[in-house]
Amino acid sequence: MDLEIHSRNVEMTPRWKTEIETRMEDLRRGHDDLTHGRVTLTKNRRHKKQDHVAEALVVVTLPGRHTVTARKEDKTFEEAIRSAFAAMAIELRKFREKRAQTEVRLSPVPPHRGVICKLFPQEGYGFILQEGGGEVYFHANALQGLTLEDLEDGTEVVFGLEQGKKGPQATTVQRPPTVAVKVL
Repeated sequence: MDLEIHSRNVEMTPRWKTEIETRMEDLRRGHDDLTHGRVTLTKNRRHKKQDHVAEALVVVTLPGRHTVTARKEDKTFEEAIRSAFAAMAIELRKFREKRAQTEVRLSPVPPHRGVICKLFPQEGYGFILQEGGGEVYFHANALQGLTLEDLEDGTEVVFGLEQGKKGPQATTVQRPPTVAVKVL
């Protein structure tokens, strides 16, 4: 992992540099896919009369060009460095938890079948006559792989169904899957 260490408005001390390198190595051991790290220490002149004049900014890059940042201000650079790296560890954990929870949902073939019976392309909706009877409303936003221009009365479709405010409503509308037939 590449590591850049910078300072602004303050001279970098060997002690701070060693502290940063040690903490970055500890962070890297827990997260071995870090590709780049940058730490910047800044003495905030605007805070002369306040307690928090030391700022530590830690930025790490992960594969896929994901960047995670932690910035902390404190009374001393030692405290700011410690706080920023503790915050970075928390941010990396949250990032990984969020990535682990990402689900890839495949949209199953909707269970209902029917034919288009009424179209209102100017208004952006229509109705499907479902097998077994009954009309189901659909909006143009429910179309998957289709546009209103692709549809006409009698077009066969499959659709997902839910109860809307005014009755049954299609959540998804698409062409029926093609079935391969093997000729013997």
